[in-house]
Amino acid sequence: MKKLIIPFTLLATPAVAAPSGPFFSLYNTNLIVLIAFVLFVGILIWAKVPGRITGMLDKRAHDIHSELEEARALREEAKALLASYERKQQEVSEQSARIIAQARQEATLAAERAKEVLQVTIARRMQAAEDQIAAAEAGAVKEVREKSIAVAVEAAREVLARQMTPETGASLIDRSIEQVGQKMH
Repeated sequence: MKKLIIPFTLLATPAVAAPSGPFFSLYNTNLIVLIAFVLFVGILIWAKVPGRITGMLDKRAHDIHSELEEARALREEAKALLASYERKQQEVSEQSARIIAQARQEATLAAERAKEVLQVTIARRMQAAEDQIAAAEAGAVKEVREKSIAVAVEAAREVLARQMTPETGASLIDRSIEQVGQKMH
C-alpha cells in the first residue's frame, strides 16, 4: 500500500505538474487547455447558448411567477368559498335554532290544548257520571216508593180486612156513593 501512495503524492506536487518550457508552446498543456476553453466559450456564444439559457431561465421564472399568481388566485377563491360556507353554516345554525324554538313553542301550545281538551273531557265524563248517579238515585227512590206503596197498600188491606165487618163495609160503600153523588151534582 505504501508503494501506491508515493507515486500519487508525486503527481500532486507542484513541481511535477508545472510545465517546463515556454508558455506559448503546443507542448504546454496549460496553453492547450486555455485555447480549448476559449474555443468552447466562443462556440457557446456563437450558438447563442447563454441567450437560450437566459431565455429558458426567464421562461421558467415566468412560469413560476404565473403558477404563484394562479396559486394566490386559488387561495383567494378558496378563502371566499370558505367564507361563503361559513356564512351558510351560520345561516343553517340560525335557521335550525329558529326551527327548534318554533317546535318547542308548538309543543307547548299543543300541550296546553291537550290539557284543555282533557279538562273538558273530564268535565263531560264527570257530568255524565253525575247524571248516571242522579238517574240511578231517582230510579232507586222510585223503586223504594213503589215498594213502600205496595207494602203500605198490602198492610192497609190486611188491616182493613181484619177490621172490616160486613156492616162496616156496607156503610163505607154507602158513604162513598153519597160523596160521588154530591160531587157529580
